[in-house]
Amino acid sequence: MSFEADVYCSNTKSLHFLLVPLMAQGHMIPMVDLARLLAARGAFVTFATTPVNLARIQPIIDGAAASALPIRFVELYFPAMDVGLPDGCESAELIPSADLFLPFMNALSLLRKPLEAHLHGPDLARWPKPTCLISDNLQHWTADVARTLDVPRFIFHGPSCFFLLCGLLIKQHRVELEVAMEETSSGPILLPGLPHHVRVNKHELTSVMRSDPNWSKYMESVRVAEESANGVLVNSFVELEPWYFERYHEVTGKPVWSVGPLSLYKEELDAKATRGKVSSIDNKLLFQWLDKQKAGSVVLVSFGSIVRNTIAELMELGYGLEASSRPFIWVVTEVAERQVPGVEEWITEFEKRVEGRGMVIKGWGPQILMLGHVAVGGFVTHCGWNSTLEAIAAGVVMATWPHFFDQFLNEQLVVDVLKIGVAVGVEKPKLFGIGDDNEVAVKVTRGEVEKVLERLMGGGEEGDERRERAKELKEKARMAMEEGGSSWKGLQDAINYVLESQQK
Repeated sequence: MSFEADVYCSNTKSLHFLLVPLMAQGHMIPMVDLARLLAARGAFVTFATTPVNLARIQPIIDGAAASALPIRFVELYFPAMDVGLPDGCESAELIPSADLFLPFMNALSLLRKPLEAHLHGPDLARWPKPTCLISDNLQHWTADVARTLDVPRFIFHGPSCFFLLCGLLIKQHRVELEVAMEETSSGPILLPGLPHHVRVNKHELTSVMRSDPNWSKYMESVRVAEESANGVLVNSFVELEPWYFERYHEVTGKPVWSVGPLSLYKEELDAKATRGKVSSIDNKLLFQWLDKQKAGSVVLVSFGSIVRNTIAELMELGYGLEASSRPFIWVVTEVAERQVPGVEEWITEFEKRVEGRGMVIKGWGPQILMLGHVAVGGFVTHCGWNSTLEAIAAGVVMATWPHFFDQFLNEQLVVDVLKIGVAVGVEKPKLFGIGDDNEVAVKVTRGEVEKVLERLMGGGEEGDERRERAKELKEKARMAMEEGGSSWKGLQDAINYVLESQQK
């Protein structure tokens, strides 16, 4: 560590960051990484979430304790059943039906009372008073907590600046986009004000501009709380999307600090293997199999923690993988966690047919370690930002299969802006990953799967250029997180903001 970093850590010992993540796996994981980065810089950190979520990250909690990082993990009671949710429904992927999504989001504000009780409890006397609150942007109620504490509050944004800026422009140009929707019977609509041709279709616009008055009321609370924030932390790096970082800063008028890819936080392999959850497969057997494969030959298929595909969709994907004749790893969460009817029986037969060439993980897999293995050359992804950024950090090209929310815009960033991926061809988003299983909203055939895998893993000169661009971004991502890099400096600037606020 340099002399500058030594002094820097010394200065941060008076700081205490209070982190409040959103209760969703894709939001929780990077916030845990952020907590450890702040603690590694010498600051005290309190990470507040619910019992179910703390149990999931227990290996990380144990690792933080073993390394003597100054992090406290605080349990907040969440009254799920009081608001009509099942007992233990403390994370978005556990919501059993789409109609319970908004009640879940509204119930997040019920965490305020137990959090404030902790802040006034006896345990806090042994630590400095919180000097900054960092919360997921959807935890809008934390704005009031920060005002009560009289400390700055930073928004943590999981998605890219590309998505954030596109979202702002959609709202800004809402009227003209709605007119264009009326005039266009089909096909995408060009989003104005960007250096790249970014298209949004009717389904995406409907999703962003949701007409449900209850949802609009919730999002208005989010907007108001975000306007009062002192700064924004983004899990991305400037070199990935420089124009979008600069423009997002100009539009919001706030400091915008890059702090990613947070998945590159330096840690032991065991910790990376349990990042998010404990792996559902024997990692030794998994990597013995990978070690036997040719470099860059394996396709990894994973759709994150929330997506739930129907049995028909899973079968088409499986048959496409089988027909491709390429080695693959397929992470199927529908078997272990969401019990889609008929999946387990079909998967069992599928495994027999592809034995030796394909590996199926029923549940959770060590995604970062798999992406980082030399044998993995392509990633079929739902385009959740964590997964997308992890692939970028690993230098792996992607086949994009978005399902909902930010994923369709993330696809355009990967395919059209960065040019490190190929699109499967999905056009219609699902309402939510927990939507009605009787409605097959995302339609991709086995033939399309086979075709896109050939283009992704082969692709001639075009494919070689994609892979070369991916390698270049991998190196830029690594440098961004190294001492003196753009994201290293971004986190330092955010910390300095808090230090300076103490002197006012």
